[in-house]
Amino acid sequence: MTGYGQAQGEINGVSYAVEVKAVNNRYFKAIIKLPELAAFLEEDIERLLRRSLARGTVNYVLRFKDVSANTLFDIDEQALQAVVEKLGRIKPSTDVNRSIEIGSLLALPGIIRPVMPDEQMAEQMRQKVLEISREAIDRLKEMRAAEGAALEADLKKYCGQIQQDLEHIRARSPAVVQEYAKRLKRRVDELLAHAELKLDEEVLAREVAIFADRSDISEELARLDSHLQQFDQACRGDGQAGRRLDFISQEMLREANTIASKSSDMEITRSVVDMKCGVDRIKEQVQNVE
Repeated sequence: MTGYGQAQGEINGVSYAVEVKAVNNRYFKAIIKLPELAAFLEEDIERLLRRSLARGTVNYVLRFKDVSANTLFDIDEQALQAVVEKLGRIKPSTDVNRSIEIGSLLALPGIIRPVMPDEQMAEQMRQKVLEISREAIDRLKEMRAAEGAALEADLKKYCGQIQQDLEHIRARSPAVVQEYAKRLKRRVDELLAHAELKLDEEVLAREVAIFADRSDISEELARLDSHLQQFDQACRGDGQAGRRLDFISQEMLREANTIASKSSDMEITRSVVDMKCGVDRIKEQVQNVE
């Protein structure tokens, strides 16, 4: 599910801001962007994200700025002096402009470097960043909860349609055997009429019994009923349900395919097609459920 959350805080004159965005993904994937000064927090932040979110591509961004008189960065004066001295040793030439801009020198790699925090400052930073990260994640989860409520209603609508198709198949199933018996008797009578032979009712009954056993879908219907009940319970339960719902929807599709393979009745086949369309929609949606 998608979601967005942000939070900010301040400690020791440094303002911290966290943004967390999540988009749909069947699995969990974290993309964490941190300033160099806070790179040591990446492992802690990823653990926090994994504990809080089970699915989705999560983009985490931390920004901060110094609002006090201190600075978060330092200039390597020795490196800068070495660069200036090397440039000064270049022989004058009419083709070379020897003017030196301090801004260009500061842009060189290694001239400006972050002030690495000591142990106490690092611990304070860790506590603060994790605190506002939890706030941002909570706000993201609130947005995802609202989306989840709409998604739950959509899934229940499809389950209701599947239940209707299931009831139609259950009501139609007994008539299929009766119609088969009538068609078989009529066909046999037509064939035997020319030979002036009499139909053996016991043989006919045996053939009908074989057909009834081969096309019996009562077990599949019962399992589908059970899967629909489990699906509803998983939606109502607390905690993560996405993977469970994904598994149940796969089992629902398996039972629908078995019903289709056993039945040769057109009405049942049409209902199975409608049922499979509903299950496919459910399978698409549950990929977004956490």
